[in-house]
Amino acid sequence: MTHAARRPAGELEAAVLAALWEAGAPLTAPEVQHRLSGALARTTVATILARLHDKGTVARARDGRAYRYTAAVEDEAALSARRMRGELDRAPDRSGVLARFVAGLTTDDAGALRALLTDGGLDA
Repeated sequence: MTHAARRPAGELEAAVLAALWEAGAPLTAPEVQHRLSGALARTTVATILARLHDKGTVARARDGRAYRYTAAVEDEAALSARRMRGELDRAPDRSGVLARFVAGLTTDDAGALRALLTDGGLDA
C-alpha cells in the first residue's frame, strides 16, 4: 500500500471498534483481522488495538500468549461523547469552548440539547 493510499488512523480505529461491537464477545487480533475480511495486516490490527487500549477505548485480558479485546465504550455515541469530553478537559477556557460549540449548533441540535438539559433530567 503506498503512502497516498493509506487510510487515516481514525478510520482504521473505527473499523476495528465496529468489529468489536459487532462481535459482542472478546476477540484476539487475528479474530478482528478476520472480521475485517483480512483487509489489514495482523500486525496493523495489533497496533491499532494497542493504541486503542492506551487511549482507554478498548479493554484487554490475557488469554494464553495473546490478548482478547473488548470495546470499553458501548457505541459510537459514547465514543464521540468521550472525545468531546477529552477536548473540553484540555481547554484552558471551558466556558469559552462550550459557548463557541453551542453557537455553532444547528437549530435542531440546539433544540435537542435544550431538551436534554431541561426535560431529559441532566443536571445543567
